[in-house]
Amino acid sequence: MTLSTLLGSIELGLIFAILSLGLFIAFRILDLPDLTVDGSFVTGLAYSAIWSVAKNPAMGLLMGALGGMIAGIVTGILHTKLKIHAILAGILTMTGLYSINLFVMGDKPSVFFYGEKTVFTPFEGKFFIGTTDIGKLILLFIIVVVLVAALKLFLMTQVGLSLRATGDNEAMVRSSSINTDAMKILGFALCNLIVAFSGAIYAQYNMTATHGVGTGMLVLGLASIIIGETVIGKRGILRHLIAVVVGAIIYRIMLAVAFGFGLPAIYLKLFSAVIVVIAISIPLIKPTIARWRKIHAGN
Repeated sequence: MTLSTLLGSIELGLIFAILSLGLFIAFRILDLPDLTVDGSFVTGLAYSAIWSVAKNPAMGLLMGALGGMIAGIVTGILHTKLKIHAILAGILTMTGLYSINLFVMGDKPSVFFYGEKTVFTPFEGKFFIGTTDIGKLILLFIIVVVLVAALKLFLMTQVGLSLRATGDNEAMVRSSSINTDAMKILGFALCNLIVAFSGAIYAQYNMTATHGVGTGMLVLGLASIIIGETVIGKRGILRHLIAVVVGAIIYRIMLAVAFGFGLPAIYLKLFSAVIVVIAISIPLIKPTIARWRKIHAGN
């Protein structure tokens, strides 16, 4: 693997680390699977593209994130107020977003804005490792560090602790006069805001937005979370958040290696699914391996 390929994988890993941090809110904090993310990622992508074409990339990030937040609120309301199962609520919102995102993109399946300024433009051509430009990498690293720090601080506030408690024991939290419905809506909103922000950054990173790119983002985020937890562990909020970021980077490097060995692009989703299954299985396999070693150690 060349240096440029490695750095490119880390850059993409950091972008999808943002997505995974958003999914972490729903999947680990609230213990609710949120299928909205496949649609809200494209929402961020779409708004980022059209505002970049309009020569205002910063507004693209803001509007993309707000669009994702609104999608999350809709999912939260469907789940809490209409008593629709969380999975079905996410599917319904994701299905609606399919048409909304296409409308935002001007009924075009793809929007290209090569040559336009993006949030990466001020960092390009100023920082190098050898001949490789690392300007994008530096900006992405800064964004991820700030986001991890912000999430850590938020989850230690009264609202953040209430959100975590809702995921741990909803009945107990409700008996403490905390509005669990509001906490769930907040969690869904925060999750999809961050996911859409990731999509907005991804659009400006590639200088293009494709309507179908959101398919499989839930699996990608889960893979990053589970790989990170397996490698780093999940004791403590800060360590858990760092694990999610590391997991996303490892996942992208694994993909780069797989492509280097000739993995066809059409098998990408299958590869992702297999990685998730393996990562989930490792904690279950470890005791069996330990017992096997103990048995054979005495022989």
